[in-house]
Amino acid sequence: MEKAKVYFTKNITKDSVVEIYKKLGVNLPGKVAVKLHSGEDGNQNYVKPEFVKDIIEYVNGTVVECNTAYEGARNTTEKHQKLMEKHGWTKYFDVDILDAEEDKVLDIPNGKIIKKNYVGKNIDNYDSMLVLSHFKGHPMGGYGGALKQLSIGVASSKGKSYIHCTGKENASYEDMFKADQIKFLESMADAASSVVNYFGNNIAYINIMCNLSVDCDCCSVAEDPCMKDIGILASTDPVAIDQACIDLIYNSNDKGKDHFIERVESRSGIHTIEAAEELGIGTREYELINIDEK
Repeated sequence: MEKAKVYFTKNITKDSVVEIYKKLGVNLPGKVAVKLHSGEDGNQNYVKPEFVKDIIEYVNGTVVECNTAYEGARNTTEKHQKLMEKHGWTKYFDVDILDAEEDKVLDIPNGKIIKKNYVGKNIDNYDSMLVLSHFKGHPMGGYGGALKQLSIGVASSKGKSYIHCTGKENASYEDMFKADQIKFLESMADAASSVVNYFGNNIAYINIMCNLSVDCDCCSVAEDPCMKDIGILASTDPVAIDQACIDLIYNSNDKGKDHFIERVESRSGIHTIEAAEELGIGTREYELINIDEK
């Protein structure tokens, strides 16, 4: 597989998000789902709607989310919709909770651990997807980027539990924290591959490397960022864009990177990227193209 192109800018502005998307040279067709993290109630680090307003309007997208599998402000459609309003998403955009009504099963015949993925049935309403990720750490996955958005992010509430429990049906809440870590990471890669295969070439990725906490936006009380902001990346390859973000962390001169790297390595976070590459949805070999250099 030839190297993937990953575009990069250190300028973290609303305009830069649109500019870097344009560099991809893609035109997402039909009705566009914009998958992002709307932020748990109380979280201070999630990317705010005002920042991504221009890119969502540029692709004429609908903000899509899915309910969580843990207690909080997003584990039912009613509560989730209220929080989307509180956080300002419904002020600017059409918002769709994909699993508001029922689930849809995506088959994963070559899955390493799971052979199916439960997503929200409303995914059928969309022709393409922009995966707009806030790159940061994660308590269970080590890090969160494009691959996590594709897997846990797009999964329905039932699907999130199914991935966490590595394919165990009707699992309890406690079961989500007992699974083998490597199998969990490989289940995430499996689930991510099903969404990539569902949309085919009609999918693109933007990772925003700001508010670099070791905690996810799903944490109601998250650690404050341990590193300075790095930039924005865009690619049509979910494996390459996450690998590039990880490499930017490792190659940073920021003293706070040690804390971030400890979170990634203690959870074997890189293995999600390795497994996704083995599933054939992308490559870890990439060319980083700095659009600031003219």
